[in-house]
Amino acid sequence: MRERFFHNRTAVMTVLFVLIIAAIGILAPVLAPHDPYETDILNKFAEYSLEYPLGTDHLGRCVLSRLIYGIRPTLGLALLTMLGTIGLGALLGIMAGYFRGVVEEVIMRVVDVMLSFPSQIMVFAVVGLLGISVQNVIIANVFIKWAWYARMIRTGVMQYRDRNFVQFSRCVGMPERFILFRHLLPSITSDLAVLASLDVGWAIINISTLSFLGLGVQAPTPEWGAMLNEAKEVLTSNPVQMIAPGVAIVVLVCCFNLMGDALRDVLDPKEVEK
Repeated sequence: MRERFFHNRTAVMTVLFVLIIAAIGILAPVLAPHDPYETDILNKFAEYSLEYPLGTDHLGRCVLSRLIYGIRPTLGLALLTMLGTIGLGALLGIMAGYFRGVVEEVIMRVVDVMLSFPSQIMVFAVVGLLGISVQNVIIANVFIKWAWYARMIRTGVMQYRDRNFVQFSRCVGMPERFILFRHLLPSITSDLAVLASLDVGWAIINISTLSFLGLGVQAPTPEWGAMLNEAKEVLTSNPVQMIAPGVAIVVLVCCFNLMGDALRDVLDPKEVEK
């Protein structure tokens, strides 16, 4: 498995890129050239220079510094959303796929109801009901997305629940929790890894969209979606302000999508057997 990973250039490069971006976000106080909250109205819309590599915004704040600090809420909130979504979806998906019967019927009917509504509209509705805050954004995204992952994981569990190693554990009287966590969960780990990497890209877009619409991270906190929200006010007079956060979002989301495809190739059981 390790050899397959290091021989897959896309997997290595995307994982390395994400780790570098995360490290930049963690070390933001050291790497950022200026205070992201410091305003200088006399220096607004400054051109690119050594002092301000990406210029300044409408309040004279360093765009590069705000972009670096924006990694924390953008990537951090996306990871929290992914963990909540995958955790809840995996738990209910495993239960539905393994126990079947009434448990499966109840869970899957709830899943059908959740999937019958447009996800983006439901996110707006949940945020509108709970109020505008970062915590409510995460809750809304987890609440809406878990059903899709529960269905996907249930399908994977059903492929393994009747395998010989599971049947043997039942015959020798092993407890259900042992079968779930020692057999079924490791069997679908590769699927979870792929879904998780793809989910982070979706979460970044969703959180940035909510921030852009004023429903997520609020100004003056540096977050890429919030930066786009502020830049749209000067779109006609200074459209360059949209470039830095917009390109950052596109590049990071594409990186996570490529990572998901690469991990799927690395962790594919058919390929591993070759």
